[in-house]
Amino acid sequence: MPNMMETHHPRIPVCTYRLQFNKNFTFRQAREIVAYLHRLGISDAYASPYFQAGAESLHGYDITDHNKFNAAIGSREDYDAWVAELHAHGMGQIADFVPNHMGINDPQNVWWQDVLENGPSSLYAPYFDIDWRPLKSDLHDKVLLPILGDQYGRVLERGELRVRFDGGSFSLTYFDHVFPIAPGTYRYILELALENLAEFREEDFYAEFQSIRTALEYLPRRTETNPERINERAREKEIIKKRLERRCAEAPQVQRAIEKAVETINGHVGNPRSFDRLDELLNAQSYRLAFWRVAAEEINYRRFFDVNDLAAIRVELPEVFDAAHKLLFELVASGAVTGLRSDHPDGLYRPLEYFEKLQLRCAKALRIPLPKDGRAIYLIVEKILAGDEQLPKNWPVHGTTGYDFANQVAGVLVDHNAEGAITKIFKRFIGHSLHFGHLVYAKKRLVMRISLANEVNVLGNMVDRLSEQNRWFRDYTLEALARAVRETIACFPVYRTYLEPGKPVSEEDRAVIERAVAAAKRRNPAIEESVFNFLRDLLLFRFPENLDEEQRAAHAEFVLKFQQFTGPIMAKGLEDTVFYIYNRLAALNEVGGEPQLFGLTVEMFHERNLRRQRDWPASLLATSTHDSKRSEDVRARMLAISEIPQLWGRSLQKWRTANRRFKKQIDEAEAPDAGEEYLLYQTLLGTWPINLDGAPVPSVGQEFITRIQRYMAKALKEAKLNTSWIQPNENWDDAMQEFVAGILEAGPRNKFLPVFLPVAAEIARLGALNSLAQTVIKLTAPGVPDIYQGTEIWDDSLVDPDNRRPIDYPRRREILAQIENVPANELMQCWPDGRIKMRLTQRLLHLRRENPDLFREGNYESLNFGGAFADCAIGFVRRRGDRAIIAIVPRLSSRVGFLPIGERWQDTHVVLPSTLSNLRDVFCNREVRAENSQLRLAMAMSQLPFAILEN
Repeated sequence: MPNMMETHHPRIPVCTYRLQFNKNFTFRQAREIVAYLHRLGISDAYASPYFQAGAESLHGYDITDHNKFNAAIGSREDYDAWVAELHAHGMGQIADFVPNHMGINDPQNVWWQDVLENGPSSLYAPYFDIDWRPLKSDLHDKVLLPILGDQYGRVLERGELRVRFDGGSFSLTYFDHVFPIAPGTYRYILELALENLAEFREEDFYAEFQSIRTALEYLPRRTETNPERINERAREKEIIKKRLERRCAEAPQVQRAIEKAVETINGHVGNPRSFDRLDELLNAQSYRLAFWRVAAEEINYRRFFDVNDLAAIRVELPEVFDAAHKLLFELVASGAVTGLRSDHPDGLYRPLEYFEKLQLRCAKALRIPLPKDGRAIYLIVEKILAGDEQLPKNWPVHGTTGYDFANQVAGVLVDHNAEGAITKIFKRFIGHSLHFGHLVYAKKRLVMRISLANEVNVLGNMVDRLSEQNRWFRDYTLEALARAVRETIACFPVYRTYLEPGKPVSEEDRAVIERAVAAAKRRNPAIEESVFNFLRDLLLFRFPENLDEEQRAAHAEFVLKFQQFTGPIMAKGLEDTVFYIYNRLAALNEVGGEPQLFGLTVEMFHERNLRRQRDWPASLLATSTHDSKRSEDVRARMLAISEIPQLWGRSLQKWRTANRRFKKQIDEAEAPDAGEEYLLYQTLLGTWPINLDGAPVPSVGQEFITRIQRYMAKALKEAKLNTSWIQPNENWDDAMQEFVAGILEAGPRNKFLPVFLPVAAEIARLGALNSLAQTVIKLTAPGVPDIYQGTEIWDDSLVDPDNRRPIDYPRRREILAQIENVPANELMQCWPDGRIKMRLTQRLLHLRRENPDLFREGNYESLNFGGAFADCAIGFVRRRGDRAIIAIVPRLSSRVGFLPIGERWQDTHVVLPSTLSNLRDVFCNREVRAENSQLRLAMAMSQLPFAILEN
């Protein structure tokens, strides 16, 4: 193994590059681009999940086996070859690990299939978060599977549920779904088979077949929870299956009798009574098949958000942790994996405990003592921080996956002085005002009603049982307590809290709970205040004094469960609903964003960078991710709308008039509605293709139109106003598709494009400058920059699956080779081709590679500006010892002009520390001198709309 892999732990990356693995991008293809990535300046590949998942999965988060590689991505040999290539180039690898949930739609998930076959007596029953005793008694000792496309009885009598026999075992199929039949219920089929074998009573195989039938009677029941009996069942059921398989192989008459019995069981379409036996068989299983629409209210296993195909696992249990991480720790031990990303930490039962255990086991795998700070391996977490929320300082991690940075850099590029004008334009266009806080509250309540109702009901019932244990609180009704839970969650200002039993409540968590309960009280004056006080005290571990140990454990269990559920409700209500409705400036509607705050002041932006340098200097800096609502370049364009409010307002009215003829009347409403139309125009400005001369293309092809149609279809369903995933309104959906096609159809009758294209031209120019500015900031600010696949040149991707399209790496390799000897200012003149973004990226990544300590540990000092356009620039110094690097970028460039270089800056200057007067321009390789600690931007940015200077 090369020496670079023997460096001290943890290995902090210089820069990561996110790769989305799936059947269209494999380990072999990843190996082919390693040399290119190294040449670009990347230090670490940052891989999406590549463990076994559904073969068609484009994201990999539906893992079915944590200890196998995804065959669709490649073999172990392919993986090892990729890793060897990384090591040959001195590169590490960050693996994206999913500790929270598993994909259960694929029969490859052995754990889940065993649970379905054996119910509570499955060896893996404790692995999943299943409520075996839900309120509905018909579901006791069963798992509800809401996968049917219609009511159960209709599906049954249409013959869509079919039993099959193969290899000594029976299973049930429903189209592509496969479910095991519990061995104890084979008798329903085998008794019919015995009748079919009546003429062979004297044959030896008949007695053996009867013996198998008898053995099934003695099999421990599927409700057994005694470990010895569970192990006996697991052993004996497999022996019985082998006996049955052998008997069929040796006596074809048995095989034929079983096949005939299966044919009888499966019933005959048109004869409803013929399905009675199959109905009886299915009712005897450890699962209950149901219409997918009942999921929200009756599902009894915890899911990832509201996705029925993703079941939560209890990684807090030692046996589950060990089983799920076995292969991962092998890869860490071998050096194949040098860093980790933990997916969705807010879904963990006890995140701190999990991260501590993960680091301890990584230290063991690496054969090193656990460092004093508890961090043996580089570990980032997908934590969404809301508002001014901080990552818990006691977590042994290195930071977040970078959503927070993406929002900060977007915010500082917004003209916050335009808030009043943009708000007025939005209100006038949609015809009413939208209060962000009220909207979030309403949509979280909606999500709790239509998608996550059972989860909230579970919490209501838990708190009701707790109240019954105490004479002071037993008079609170179930309805009042359940409503208090719902209302408190609806008012939660962050994704979740992190209370741990036996540990003091942090001031941050205390403030969150107090604030949420106070808001819930204010919104619900009809509920007695003491009910909310009871819930508040529970959530803050202020338990009644007279509780015994078992009761205290039950109280703590409620708090830990409550914490697991608030995150999904926030995510579904805010990110997946409100962010598709509150479109005042949709560029601010990113994961972790606060679109109600119109931008971020330069001073606040510097403060956030300083805080990251102090607390989390190795946190990831992302601008595009696989979860982004839109790519960094689309966002950069849309942010520029804030710079041209008057042009935006005038244009909207023209566009609305030109396109009104394409709208449809549906149930006395115009489709699409004004809010949807408003989002569409922003999206078109963000994505409209441009020619090499910088002018927008006069018309677009079908591929672009289809992409916009798919994006708008998703946006409308997520908004849940006129259509939704649960209740699709096909007429409305069709109207939106036709509207997009109509307004984008080229031809002399199109009145929209002639008045749209001039605005698109202006936005494309301003957006390119914003994009270059955010690239400079990302590659020089405190933290570890991350580049999402393909975004080293312009990228017009929208929300997934649009951002998982194949990347043209041959083209990127070619561009990288082309630009080697071309001056940066020449590339800037040809900015539409994207080469300037790649040159900027490569040069700054190599600068980071040459100065790792400066960027990892160097101070961060904000710079002040003076002169005519002092508000239109951001600058800072990174300094370590005698070494210093200065970064200066434009913002609000419309005020300065295009391009914002040279004398356009007039007398604008940056004030530099007195020790930094003789400087060298990194890109133009020239000397730059400050006079009296002032450097004119006309000089610093004489050729390029950004400046990187070193002493």
